Amino acid sequence: MNTSPSFGQSVWLVTERELGSKLRSKSFLISTGIMFAIILAAVLWGGFAAGADNRTPIAVTSGTAATVEGLDTFDVTEAASADEARDLVAAGDVDAAVIEGGDGPIGYVVVFDGAPSTTLLQSLSIAPEVEILNPEGTDGFLRYIIAIAFGGVFFAAAFMFGTTIATSVVEEKQTRVVELLISAIPTRALLAGKVLGNTILAMGQIVGTAAIATVGLTVTGQDFLLAGLGGAIAWFAVFFLFGFVLLAALFAAAGAMVSRQEDIGATITPLTYLVMAPYFLVIFFNDNPVVLTIMSYVPFSAPVGMPVRIFVGEAQWWEPLLALVVMLATCIAAILVGAKIYENSLLRMGGRVKLREALTR
Repeated sequence: MNTSPSFGQSVWLVTERELGSKLRSKSFLISTGIMFAIILAAVLWGGFAAGADNRTPIAVTSGTAATVEGLDTFDVTEAASADEARDLVAAGDVDAAVIEGGDGPIGYVVVFDGAPSTTLLQSLSIAPEVEILNPEGTDGFLRYIIAIAFGGVFFAAAFMFGTTIATSVVEEKQTRVVELLISAIPTRALLAGKVLGNTILAMGQIVGTAAIATVGLTVTGQDFLLAGLGGAIAWFAVFFLFGFVLLAALFAAAGAMVSRQEDIGATITPLTYLVMAPYFLVIFFNDNPVVLTIMSYVPFSAPVGMPVRIFVGEAQWWEPLLALVVMLATCIAAILVGAKIYENSLLRMGGRVKLREALTR
């Protein structure tokens, strides 16, 4: 009677092994906790800073109150007279006072205790009404922050788990554990279990990050930002899932090509560049629609480029679907290539296996 596990059972056994080893690792749990704490602190700090009262305190009189009417940049205190307004400035209760006087057509004088504030004077200046023909969908700084957030999360998760997979494969080869493993389960089941286990862990971090960001935005009253981020975060999770599977298969293949930890850098360096590229591209070109559009359809950068475009309102409804089709096709191709390299290289000890040999053997 055949008692060997089926392919599905073999995959799940390896998956459980990967999950258990990580969840028992103090370094993994501590690093994940630190990452969540940093994300929560950043969201809370951004919310409280945006909600803080940054208005400049100034004093006015009844004759100059109309000068600052409708200007949200000032915290206005009305003084009974010009002398009382000056006293408030001298006492440090306000930064400046606007009182009647002056020889020009403006009809008021701004009183400072020391050096005049150029920013305050510019706020009081009369500016013409502005009409914008092509308004941007989001604030430039907010766009930059969101782009860095998506890029940073993708880079951190993909690089950390990808390196872990490659290191794990090399360690199993170096200690000859892999020979025992593949004597009990198929090689492809071993690869599938490693990819599945680390994908579950990576997606767990993504879901945890999204939950923490949601709580932070809700607590700080940033409902408008939360509403705009909902769709972008959902698409980020979908693209990250398939993008990570793609990279995980390639990282495992890269690890199988060497037999010593000292040699692993040479095989995973090209993959590291692929993971780093979207992060730096989105930092420098987050306001460039052409670059972001190209990033949206390149599988290695789509998890960053497409969510950013969705958030700023530059993507048409059909574009995420088309990009996802491209991602799925590339993911299948990468899994097939990665599996072939993994199978052909896993039992080869000694020097590094050349890519051509791993693909043609």
